[in-house]
This record gives sequence, structure tokens and C-alpha cells, in this order.
Amino acid sequence: MRIYNLFPRLAGRFSRWMPHFERAAAMGFDWIFINPIQQTGRSGSLYSIKDYFGIDPAFLEAQPSGEQQVQAMVRAANGLGMRVMVDLVINHCAYDSPLLGAHPEWFVRENGRIAHPSCNQDGHRVVWEDLAQFDFRAGAEREALVAYCLEIVRFLCRLGFNGFRCDAAYQLPPEVWEYLIWEIKREWPDTVFVAETLGCSPDQTRRTAQAGFDAIFNSSKWWDFSSPWLLEQYQLTREVALSIGFPESHDTPRLMEEAHGNVDVLKQRYLFTALFSGGVMMPVGYEFGFRRPLHVVATRPEDWEPPACDLTGFIRAVNEVKARCPVFQEDSVTQPLPYPNPAILLMWKAGRKPGEEALLVFNKDPWNRQCFRVDDIYQYVQGRTPLRDLSPEWRLDYVPVQFEFELAPGMGRVLVTGTE
Repeated sequence: MRIYNLFPRLAGRFSRWMPHFERAAAMGFDWIFINPIQQTGRSGSLYSIKDYFGIDPAFLEAQPSGEQQVQAMVRAANGLGMRVMVDLVINHCAYDSPLLGAHPEWFVRENGRIAHPSCNQDGHRVVWEDLAQFDFRAGAEREALVAYCLEIVRFLCRLGFNGFRCDAAYQLPPEVWEYLIWEIKREWPDTVFVAETLGCSPDQTRRTAQAGFDAIFNSSKWWDFSSPWLLEQYQLTREVALSIGFPESHDTPRLMEEAHGNVDVLKQRYLFTALFSGGVMMPVGYEFGFRRPLHVVATRPEDWEPPACDLTGFIRAVNEVKARCPVFQEDSVTQPLPYPNPAILLMWKAGRKPGEEALLVFNKDPWNRQCFRVDDIYQYVQGRTPLRDLSPEWRLDYVPVQFEFELAPGMGRVLVTGTE
């Protein structure tokens, strides 16, 4: 899955999305992911849904109906060879939703009042006062709540959506997801369910993934290219579900801002993320080095920025490598290898089929050049099968046994076996 996240608040009305679809398709993405598009509550947050069966007027023209406009938008993406995934937010709803009056028994209560969701950030409790927390604990009321959620998913499937990013999926019991996924796949067998599990423990992630999810999101965005934690998490879940990495998301600061305008950081992170994980997701604007964060309430189409760079060709080249090589389409056996220069990451990947191997060589330093040199590059692959250079930049026609390459800041080399 090569996923382009088109953030609705930045993209505006559905009728204006075609240029974004065309750009995503030209870069080699095969999925479009859009954040929630349903009617929001008073706060205006995309993730504070008041009416699950209504479409937010901010994305609509006067005619035809909202449902017809969504269906037309999905067909436009499908016509370019891309499937469309939408956020599924069923762990909470807007605090001003009519559901609180119609079904107060569906919600968690604290001190007699319907509870707001919360989380701990740096030791402090953060409460989302615009949200009401659904109660999925076992009980007489859960069956009706789950049935309602099933109708939400069916509604979105009828609009044409082929997949769901399940927001805060770990907050629902696994048996609820098992039921929802099983029921939907009976009617729409090709539907894809992706669990958003960031912020929970590796064990929680694994339990959630085992509920039938096709994929989960991993935390490769925060890896320092050295610490063991990412590979430990990866090994814990890779046999359960595909993982999807991202260099930034709508929940994070823009990488261009964090990198102080260093384009080499953007290239380094996208290349690593795309080839480390079975799937990859990139938000709109990354390809142009946008620096303003995406905001679920405040972002508007007027926030589109003048491009600071143009990485569309680089991203297309990376996506072509990913689409071409099975070893980069799965969460395969992955192992960092020792190398004397600590500024260089040497990583080996082995595909599920015999003869499929890859060597990734990264300059961890996005500010300075580093020289990579080995007397025998083939000591790092099991079959000593001829290696091919599929690097997105400065690709070599021939990979010599004695391999030496001066890596530009942040540059990665991609060497593979078993590919035409």
C-alpha cells in the first residue's frame, strides 16, 4: 500500500480534488486516504463527528446530494487506478451529537456525566471536551452500539470507500473489531482495515492487530536509525499484520519545519520509511516541503503554501522501487548489520521467497557526506546472487564486489537481488 493522505481541510471541496488525485497517481501512489468528511460538531474538528450519516458542507457544492458528490470523488480516484480509504472514528463522537440524548446508555460516565476521552501527555491529563466517549465494555447496551457502528461502516462502503483507517483502534475491544471486520468482509470482501495504534504498548498493538486488521501503523517516523526499539516492535507484529510507516502525518509537525528546511532530511525519511515498512503513507504537501502543520479545525485551502522544493520525481522513483520489489511490499526479516562508521546504517532485508534480498545503505547524517566502502559487498547477502542498484538517485549500472560510494547528506543506496 502506497498511500497519499489528502487532508480534506486543505483540499477544500470535492469538486477541486482531481488535480491532487492526478499528482498522487503520477507519483506512484495506489491509495488515497482522507480524514473524516462527516458532519462535525460545534468544535469543527474533523474528528468530532456529530452526524455519521451526513457529509460536512465545507466539502460540498450546492448540487447534487452530498452522497452523490462523495461517490463521484471516489470514482475519480478509482479512474486513475487508486483505491480510497477514509478515517473511521467510532471510539467517540461529538459532545453535541444527538446520540447523547437518544442513547445515553452508549457512553462512558464519570461522576454521573457522559465522559470526555482523555490521554496522558508528559505526565499531564489532556481532556478533549468536544468529544463523548462511547462505552464498548461488555453489557446489554453494547450490542446496539456495535450494530450502529456496523451501519456506519456499511454507509461508507456504499459511498465507494475500499478501506478504513480505524482511529484509536486499540480503544475498542478486539472482539468488537473481529465482528465488524468479519461482517463487512462478508459483503465487501476486498475491504481493507488499518489499525491506528500509535501511543499504545507493543502488546496492545499486537492484540489489536490480531482482531483481523490487514495492517497497522508503525513508529518508524521517530526512529533515530540506531536504537533497538523499532526492530523489537517490528518483530513483535510483522507476522500478524502488515505495517505502514510515514515520515510525517496530520498529527505531527511538518518534517520540513523540524529539519529547518533541509530537503535531504525529507528524502532520507521517505526512502527509509517506504522501504522499511510493508506500506507507506505520505500527507499532501510533503512533496513540496510544506511547513505549516495540518490542523483538524483551522486548516483551510488558503493555507496551501508556495513550494519550497519539488520532490515529486524522487517520490515517484522510490514508489516505483517499492512496487517493483516484493521484499519491500511485506514486513520481511530485517536486520541492521555492523559497520565501523556509526554515521552509516547498513540494513539487510530478506523476502519470503528464496533469493529475494536487499541491502539498504543510509547516510544517517543529513548535513555531511559519508564514504561507504567494503571489500566484498556480497558478504552481506546469503545467496551471493548478483546485486542490482535500484537507488532513486545516481543509480549504478553495475555493482562491483569491492564497493565504494560517497554518500551525499542523508542519501540511501538500494541494492537488491531477485529482480529483473
